[in-house]
Amino acid sequence: MAHAAPRPQIMPGQRPDSIRVSGGRAHAVAKLAGPIALGLVYGYWAAANQRYGGPLTGWNILFGFLTALVFAVLCIALLNVASKLRREVHAVLWGAFSGAAIGFLVNQSHTSVLRSAALGVAVAAGVFAFLFYRYYTHEDAQGHHTE
Repeated sequence: MAHAAPRPQIMPGQRPDSIRVSGGRAHAVAKLAGPIALGLVYGYWAAANQRYGGPLTGWNILFGFLTALVFAVLCIALLNVASKLRREVHAVLWGAFSGAAIGFLVNQSHTSVLRSAALGVAVAAGVFAFLFYRYYTHEDAQGHHTE
């Protein structure tokens, strides 16, 4: 006799056609581990730019860790807050964060403020355009995924 296959349980907020690869705890850990890892890379990069090939000092290490901490905290805050906003504001926040991050990195490499500002604005505009297009084509006006 043929038996029907058991139906998988659908978690709140999950689409019926999506597949859960790992549990909620793994997603929560990844939501923290990703920004922290990116923050450490960003902090090292900023400290290396500021050092400009000179000797490694305690102040340089402190600068790198503080930069990593600020970057990770802002990234985690954006991950938690931005997805609840309208698609336009969501794209603006990520564009501003990206532009400010790149502008700060360029500024640490002893270039002019105008160059770092120009690169920051260019990156912010590019990230905004990309994310706005993505959110506009994948979400409705209320922020619900259409795919």
